[in-house]
Amino acid sequence: MTGFGGKQAWLAVAGGEPDAVLAALELRDLGTVSWRDGLDLAHLTDDRIAITPPLPGARGISWVLAVGRGLLRPTLDLPGISATLGTEVQLFATHRVTELHRWQRAADGDLVRSFGYVGQTGEVTSWFGDPDAAERDAGLPGELDEEATVLVAERDVFKVAAAWSIDPTTLTGVAPGPLRLGALDA
Repeated sequence: MTGFGGKQAWLAVAGGEPDAVLAALELRDLGTVSWRDGLDLAHLTDDRIAITPPLPGARGISWVLAVGRGLLRPTLDLPGISATLGTEVQLFATHRVTELHRWQRAADGDLVRSFGYVGQTGEVTSWFGDPDAAERDAGLPGELDEEATVLVAERDVFKVAAAWSIDPTTLTGVAPGPLRLGALDA
């Protein structure tokens, strides 16, 4: 098993199964691939998504992670994916060059929380719902107003991911199975 981190986007699906995630993302199934090869393809291309087998994570729940830059596309419908899968789905993204940091959470087809930030400009690009304890521990204010100061770094994305589901930088050890590789159709 190999961890992944910055300059990447990923979904965490509560109690998910790789086949169901592949279908919900409308990916063309390219079969199984080793962790290293799958993560390299997900990192270096815009149309490949690597999907993990279920992994133990936060709240005693197993999580399926789907990773790839293609998940940054603006048409990604997180509440729709959550509704299709009938479970909680989270999106995380970080890119340290522009200091783009994003996380979202949908459950039962409803957007519960959304936060986006571009450190290069200091702009909060998305704020929906109230930040929870994990987000406040990462440095977010309790609410966004003219007086609030927001300063988020890449490590904060991983802190929130660890509290909500899985910090993918910590994945080590023997893999419970290979990755599934999917392709976005153009």
